[in-house]
Amino acid sequence: MAWLRKTRTSSCETFRDERSPNGYSLLPWLLMGMGAFSNLFQGETPEPWIGGLGLLTFNSLYIYVSFRSFLKETREATSTRVALVLLGLVTCALALAYGGNWLLFFPLLGLATGAVVRMPQLRPTGLVVGVVAGVVSVAHDGWAGLDIAYATWISTMVTAAILSLSEAVRELRTAREELARRAVEQERLRFSRDLHDLLGHTLSVIVVKSEAARRLAAGDVAAAQSQLNDIEAVGRQALTEIREAVTGYRQGSLSTELDHAVSALRAADIEPSIHRSGPPLVPQTEALLGWVVREAVTNVVRHSGAGRCEIVVSGSSGSGERVRLTVTDDGGAVEGPGGGSGGGSGGTGLKGLTERLAAAGGTLTAGPGPRQGFVVTAELPVESREPVVEAVALAVR
Repeated sequence: MAWLRKTRTSSCETFRDERSPNGYSLLPWLLMGMGAFSNLFQGETPEPWIGGLGLLTFNSLYIYVSFRSFLKETREATSTRVALVLLGLVTCALALAYGGNWLLFFPLLGLATGAVVRMPQLRPTGLVVGVVAGVVSVAHDGWAGLDIAYATWISTMVTAAILSLSEAVRELRTAREELARRAVEQERLRFSRDLHDLLGHTLSVIVVKSEAARRLAAGDVAAAQSQLNDIEAVGRQALTEIREAVTGYRQGSLSTELDHAVSALRAADIEPSIHRSGPPLVPQTEALLGWVVREAVTNVVRHSGAGRCEIVVSGSSGSGERVRLTVTDDGGAVEGPGGGSGGGSGGTGLKGLTERLAAAGGTLTAGPGPRQGFVVTAELPVESREPVVEAVALAVR
């Protein structure tokens, strides 16, 4: 049947773990109806064609309800609730008409009810089903029929409890997978940002120093050799930083980045000016400001055409105080893909840094200076901490 194929497909997609219960888990309990089936074939049931039709109707409704009860959308559908009510009516009719083995359909009704109904409707519904089963059973078998009532009630509650627990486990598994997926995405973003910042700066320095070495090679061999030595040192340092970025252990240093900025600016014939004041910063703040210096100086070297670049770091101690970093050049309005002078804050590097600083409670602005050139300004809390996500720890086994 179409509904069975559709429900079977949905169950397979939702319960990928073979140990999770599904519609097939409730089918073996239909063997409880074998006694009634035997009565039909042995001629112990009056009007056997009515009993056979009732048995077929009961089994069909039970299977329909069972397979639709494992998906929230189908379980709460009106058609499923109507089928459950019809199953209850058929169960009562068969039990009242025949009694005996036919009373065992009440525990099956309890199983179907527990599969469909959830809290807070479960308790009153389970009580009603148990009372109805008890009244009908007692009417046929006397007080011994209370066993049927108890079996019906307990099957309702236990089935609902087991399936609710299974759903909770499935939801937890889904949440864990989602957390792992987001962690992986953030780790990929971190790596792409680090790689962009590392290679962009390093390649820019190598290009600038290579041009300087070429210019000096004809007239000043010693100076050219010095530039080549710097290129080798920058390359070795880049290899180390890339390895650290890949493993996720890289921790930047503002002082180191300022030293590298001075070297890169001088190699590009740009006069550096460094001013630093304020209290010592925590490593997280140092690392973030170091990234800003690296990206801003790279853009100055590549795009500004400036003759002078000033870097100012200022801050004060105390609760709630912030540290400010400003990188200002006197270049012209040269368009550059990395943000640089005239590039705005839409470049890949500055955009990524803006997101990083925002996550740490800071801000980053970039734009043309009041007269000429370009200004990059970063502000952070003195004790800011950038959130860290460890994707491996959240991976789903």
